[in-house]
Amino acid sequence: MLEMANLKVPIISIVIGEGSSGGALALGVGNKVFMLENAIYSILSPEGYASILWKDSTRAKEAAEKMKLTAKDLYELKVIDKIIKEPSGEIEESFLKTSKSLKSEIEKSIKEMKLMTQDEIIEQRYQKFRNMGEYQTISK
Repeated sequence: MLEMANLKVPIISIVIGEGSSGGALALGVGNKVFMLENAIYSILSPEGYASILWKDSTRAKEAAEKMKLTAKDLYELKVIDKIIKEPSGEIEESFLKTSKSLKSEIEKSIKEMKLMTQDEIIEQRYQKFRNMGEYQTISK
């Protein structure tokens, strides 16, 4: 991830299904991170989380809710930059619409990042990573 963070070229990451584990961490280093609206993205599976937290993998559904691994949750936490809508209907037609939307976002991002210097690309990636999530200060 450190090596990837210092690359002097733009990185566009796309979560299309289930992104998890170390690979998911690496995806987060992108200048832009897109996610299909029905995909999930986390550093650990809900079963693994439930096993660690409660010693009970059957609580995976409860764990998934706490993990905030949906596209909507991750967009709100600034982990991803864009949710790509997945229309319902015929599989082939839905695939074509989703592909078209994804292509449009990729092209827009490339056009935007072409105007950036190498230093700006690295700095943007750094700032994006630093602004992810949320935290609370606990006063005593």
